[in-house]
Amino acid sequence: MTDPVAYMWKTERGTILGLEPNDNSDSGGRFWIPLYIAEQLQPRVKMTQDEFDEFHDLFEKDFDLYSAITEISDTNLRTTLYDRLFTGTQNDKDRQNEFAVLWANYNPLEPEETIEIVAINKWFVRSKKRDDEGDYAFLSGSNLDDLDYLVFDYARAFDTKEEAELWLNPLTEAVQLPVEGE
Repeated sequence: MTDPVAYMWKTERGTILGLEPNDNSDSGGRFWIPLYIAEQLQPRVKMTQDEFDEFHDLFEKDFDLYSAITEISDTNLRTTLYDRLFTGTQNDKDRQNEFAVLWANYNPLEPEETIEIVAINKWFVRSKKRDDEGDYAFLSGSNLDDLDYLVFDYARAFDTKEEAELWLNPLTEAVQLPVEGE
């Protein structure tokens, strides 16, 4: 949990004495109540690195919001943002509204204020035990005829846990791990 960025001070009887931007440990018989944390002040949008790269590129080209949405929806050049904003589900409206707010608040000099880059997670099948060098063996290959266990660089990634579990045996387990690129 993030530390609060502001506190309200009260006496034992509940009288509010004031607000302070930090925790003053010398309370003098007062109780401090955390008011909010920084993320509540301006929540950050979670994006993958690919989504951020496309978003930042659009922003740098000086598009307005309408032109940016049109560019994303009309071309095959912004595939990750298209997949984020136009999935054909009920979440599209919420994600498009989130995109519009982000577009209005984005500062390219300090992107971390509005955007949080998250790792892409995939499911993998790996051995339950490590080898003599401390490494896991990961499932590789695309079908049962080509089945092999190799290092992580050649591991087969699955989008869902259910897909990975189809390949399990008593010596393996399904784990979710971040991947940097496809």
